[in-house]
Amino acid sequence: MKLGIVTDSTCDLPESIVEQLGIEVVPAMLVIEGREYADGQGLSRREFYERLPTFKSPPTTASPSMGEFTSRYGRLLHQGCDHILSIHAAGRLTAMVGTAQQAARDLDGRVTVVDSQSLSLGLGFQVMAAVEAADAGMQAALDAIESTRRRLHVSAALDTLHHAQRSGRLPRALTIFGSVLHVKPLIELKDGEIATVGGVRTTKQADGRMLAFFRAGRRFERLAILHTGAEPRARLFLDNIMRASSLSLPRDILMVNVTTVIGTHVGPNGLGFAAVSAVDSP
Repeated sequence: MKLGIVTDSTCDLPESIVEQLGIEVVPAMLVIEGREYADGQGLSRREFYERLPTFKSPPTTASPSMGEFTSRYGRLLHQGCDHILSIHAAGRLTAMVGTAQQAARDLDGRVTVVDSQSLSLGLGFQVMAAVEAADAGMQAALDAIESTRRRLHVSAALDTLHHAQRSGRLPRALTIFGSVLHVKPLIELKDGEIATVGGVRTTKQADGRMLAFFRAGRRFERLAILHTGAEPRARLFLDNIMRASSLSLPRDILMVNVTTVIGTHVGPNGLGFAAVSAVDSP
């Protein structure tokens, strides 16, 4: 069976990996002051984060149209794929999965839609696992996705609560608490939902709390350092991880400036990571 793989732009996979693995990526939509952008087109991530604090009205985001999914599915089927795995951002946080499911209904069971229950490289690593297992068939790809999801850790430290408050993506109790005490929230994405795991007063404290995760003796199969227009902070964080001698890290560690449609909701100067523990790691 020839299996096609589709995902959306919130996967944050670098273009080189997308091309190498032959993945179809459907772009989410970004709306800035009345102008609509397909994610990754017409506005670079660097420019977006530089301009984000200056926008007169907050940017908004939207899922692609059903036609975008239908077009990608049709292309892969025309190219000889027998079945398509369409793997998308957490259904509890976006409408992506629902739109993909609507598009799939017209294709006689030839498309299976998967809710990754994650975002950014939390989604991207599941997509990579599916591609790597695809030659062994549909069930092998689904098993690879599930295995990756079980071992996945996605965490972040937001620099400000301002953007999260406007988007409603964090629990209301924490946004009120943080707005009074000027807390930088530490969040975790698990089972498709965002949970708060603490709050600190300074960026240094936030980075230290996240670094503690990497001092627990785990081994890692995949790792990406994520940031929203904060590359110097991200590179320092990675340097500190590399200096932790007890770690077993993957050879290729990704450094990703997070896509604009996620950054809209979390704001600039944020830092986080997506990590997949090795199979035999605690």
